[in-house]
Amino acid sequence: MSVVLGIDGGGTRTRASILDGKQAVAYAEGGSIKRLRVGAEAAEQNLRALLDEVFEQTGKLKIDAASVGVASATMPGVPEWISAVFQDFSIECSEVVGDEVIALDAAFRGGPGILQIAGTGSNTIGRAPDGGRECAGGWSSRLGDEGSGYWIGVNAMRRALRACDREEPTRILERVGEIWETPSLEELVNLGDSTPGPDFAALAPVINELAEAGDAVAVGVLNQAAADLVEFVLLVREKLRRKHHIAGEVPVAWTGGVIAKMPMVRKAFFAGLKAAAPKMPVGTEEVVAIEGAIWRAQRLAKQANVHVAAVR
Repeated sequence: MSVVLGIDGGGTRTRASILDGKQAVAYAEGGSIKRLRVGAEAAEQNLRALLDEVFEQTGKLKIDAASVGVASATMPGVPEWISAVFQDFSIECSEVVGDEVIALDAAFRGGPGILQIAGTGSNTIGRAPDGGRECAGGWSSRLGDEGSGYWIGVNAMRRALRACDREEPTRILERVGEIWETPSLEELVNLGDSTPGPDFAALAPVINELAEAGDAVAVGVLNQAAADLVEFVLLVREKLRRKHHIAGEVPVAWTGGVIAKMPMVRKAFFAGLKAAAPKMPVGTEEVVAIEGAIWRAQRLAKQANVHVAAVR
């Protein structure tokens, strides 16, 4: 039996788990290891602290293989610095892939399907039976990520300011002013427009709360978020059908706090998919991305063992 490490490096927090065979022997959570979000130095500090914690729980078991899924995994230097940290922890066999890849494998274990990610950021990824992949969205917080927590925060502010111009009622500016500690509208706008600026994704729970209370502007933002997520799934579905000649439906899975923790978004997301594609299977439970990292690490360990046996 192999000892494997799986890491899910999301935009807000990072999860790590070690399995000895089929038994989970360590689990820990820490800060983000996404360089674009927290910076290179903080990302490395967070990863090292997380590894220290899980290894402390196991008595420093030797890891046979590790898989880490992290946003922006394809950016130059990202796989290299994570692999270098792994080397310091005597982890020789490892891979670094996108966080969407481990989430897709958590849902479908290498098989076909469409995964909608809607957390701090958003992304939609589909895999055909032939292994080919198609994507939509995921173009970063500034250029895209519609339907994400960041998008909800930014667009709630934009719509609230338009409502202010029109003298339409909304409590969004009031509540955000309390959170940002900006007593005047001018100070709120200056802070919102600053660089690097506040954490807009952190506003999403407040926008959800206001929407549940009936704030029309907040409701509009969440409805648009759900509509965008539906559109992405349908776009990937169309690409899979057209490019990979899929006649039937492929299943849909989802993960991320926007769908998991916002009933209004979740209900509209399910309803939109059902209306557009009544026969398309849609999962009712959130995908746990770290399970995909574990699955991939176990597969990596098996491949490494086969290679060693072949060499011998």
